[in-house]
Amino acid sequence: MKRTLELVLPGLSVVLFVAVWQIYVEWNDIAPIYLPAPSAIAQALVEMAQDGSLFVHVGATLLRIFSGFLLAAVFGILLGLVMGMSRLAARIADPWIAALYPLPKISLIPLLIIWMGTGEGYKILISAISAFFPIVMSTYAGVRQVEPGLLKAAQDLGASRRQIQTKVVIPGAIPSIFSGLQLGMGVTIILIVAAEMIGGSSRTGMGYLLVHAGQVLETEKVFAALVVLAIMGAVIIKGQQWLDRVLAPWADLN
Repeated sequence: MKRTLELVLPGLSVVLFVAVWQIYVEWNDIAPIYLPAPSAIAQALVEMAQDGSLFVHVGATLLRIFSGFLLAAVFGILLGLVMGMSRLAARIADPWIAALYPLPKISLIPLLIIWMGTGEGYKILISAISAFFPIVMSTYAGVRQVEPGLLKAAQDLGASRRQIQTKVVIPGAIPSIFSGLQLGMGVTIILIVAAEMIGGSSRTGMGYLLVHAGQVLETEKVFAALVVLAIMGAVIIKGQQWLDRVLAPWADLN
C-alpha cells in the first residue's frame, strides 16, 4: 500500500493542482492575458506542435544545453582530477576558482555578446563557463575525500601510483563527480534559456519563445513554454540520474 501511494500521489497531486487551476480561472472569469486556463495552455501546446515551431525551439535549446554541458564536463573533470592528484596544480588553480566561482555568470553575457556577437557561440560558452565551476569543485572534493584506508591498502598490495589513481581514486570520487555533473546540468539549462532570452540572432530556442510570446501578449504560449521547460528539465535530470546508476551502481546517489 505504501509503495502504491508513493507511485500514485505525485501524479494525483499534479492532476488536482491543474483541476483547481482550471476551476479557479473559470469561476473568477480571469482574462487569459493574465492567467490562462490549463485547457488554453494545452491548446497552445497542440497548435505549436502541429505547426512544428515547438520542436524547432526545443531542439535548438537541447543542442545548446548539451554542447555547453559537454565542454564543461570534459574540462571540469580533467582539471578537478589534476587538482586532486597534484598539490601544486591545486595551489595554482585555487585562487582563480575562488575568485571566479562566486561571480554571477549571467553578468558575463553582455561582455560575451560584445566579443562574440549574438550567434551560437556566446550561448554555449556562457553555459559551459557556468557549469564548469561546480563540476571542478565537486571532482576536486571527491578526489581529496577518498578514504585514506583504501589508498593505504592499495599501496600495501603493491599497486603503482597510476593503478591507485585509476583503480582507487577515480572510482572513489565518482559519487562527487556525478553530483557535480548534476549541478552543472541544472546551471547549464538555466543559463542557456537566459542567454536565449537576452539576445540571439537565430530567433530559436525556448528562451526566445518566452520573450517573443510575452511581447505579443500571448500568455498561453508563455505558460506553454514554461511547462515544456519544466518537463524538459525533469527528463534531463532524471535521465542523468538513471545513467549515473547504470555507469556507477556502487555510488548509490539517489
